[in-house]
Amino acid sequence: MHDMHAASATGDPDQDFLAMMIPHHEGAVEMARLVLIYGRDPLTRRLAEDIIASQTVEIEGMQKRLAILRRGSDPNPGGFPALGGTRGMP
Repeated sequence: MHDMHAASATGDPDQDFLAMMIPHHEGAVEMARLVLIYGRDPLTRRLAEDIIASQTVEIEGMQKRLAILRRGSDPNPGGFPALGGTRGMP
């Protein structure tokens, strides 16, 4: 939570959203890793594996998108790889 709120607000809701969501997802990945180390329930462990796999990809996508937004205008926003997430690929 601290890292999520440590991101300085820019006033740009898109950049601020991404800057806060990245550490939020990183925290979820870390918690899932701990479940894989200490957890015993096979279904919970499987969920943890799914969280690690999906959110690692989402973190990478958010980092790339944030870098684009921080550079300024994006002349080809449709050219950015879609984030699959829970909606799957378009």
